[in-house]
Amino acid sequence: MSTELKAKDYASDQDVRWCPGCGDYAVLAAVRKALPVIGGKKENQVFVSGIGCAARFPYYMETYGMHSIHGRAPAFATGIKLSNPELDVWLVSGDGDLLSIGGNHTVHMMRRNVGIRVLLLNNRIYGLTKGQYSPTSEVGKITKSTPMGSIDEPVMPLAIAIAAECSFVARCLDIDAKPLVGIMERAAGHPGTAFVEVLQDCNIFNHKTWFHASQKDTRKASTLDLRHGEPMIFGDDAERCIIRTSDGLATASVAEVDAATIVVHDESNRTQAFEIASMQFPEFPEPLGVLYVDASRPVYESACAAQVTQAKQDRAADLTALVQGPETWQVT
Repeated sequence: MSTELKAKDYASDQDVRWCPGCGDYAVLAAVRKALPVIGGKKENQVFVSGIGCAARFPYYMETYGMHSIHGRAPAFATGIKLSNPELDVWLVSGDGDLLSIGGNHTVHMMRRNVGIRVLLLNNRIYGLTKGQYSPTSEVGKITKSTPMGSIDEPVMPLAIAIAAECSFVARCLDIDAKPLVGIMERAAGHPGTAFVEVLQDCNIFNHKTWFHASQKDTRKASTLDLRHGEPMIFGDDAERCIIRTSDGLATASVAEVDAATIVVHDESNRTQAFEIASMQFPEFPEPLGVLYVDASRPVYESACAAQVTQAKQDRAADLTALVQGPETWQVT
């Protein structure tokens, strides 16, 4: 644990400019709080972003950073990690940037298992461009670009991450400082791609979109706190649970089922993680916490470095002989 740096040491000299009440402020505060606990040198930490409100993140961190182009933040972050695997690379962007124009880059980054920590801030709207529907907007969402309501089924970020074989997948709320910091600490210690979806409020263009999960009077009934090795129980009085039926997962009353039939959360079970990631509110509660971890998968930058080393060994040669090659002519 670092005792030298504090949260204030990660605050840059730039004025933080998001709309008052934006969930980005809470995420920024949590990141600044987590980094001193994680440890490491600021000169080895890099924050990369794409386009959107969340893309201002690198400006507000007293670390190295890059504000890249729309949808290509995963490609830039991958390049940075490959060029210097010792760097601690963080990618912070929104649902529109990473799941729409950048969807393919995000998927390939995860399947390659590049050692990057990804914070996807999901407010289910395009905020910077003034309120168009995004890939995660719910069916029927009325926006400037869908005046009659969206007819698209929303993208499920967690399910995509699991399907892409991402080796660390988690989810939390922007206002939950302690759980968010704890998840970031775990993400930082993970060797491969660590994907964290943050349910975030846009109080200007999509206010209250996650209020069923964040507000005191509805939270317990609307969320499922995942804890490894513990049964999946939720509700105002812990009266509801998740069970397995012949058709898959379902909700039930704790009082009406055998305790042995309640599903126990297992972070190492990828099949179960995909089922959890596919649960949709209001039929199911919103899952929060770490869904899946696999620290055994090969890390992309290590495999690349090994190939480069092998190539150098296999093709070692005198520079003059290499330049001249087997076919040279002397003109007299």
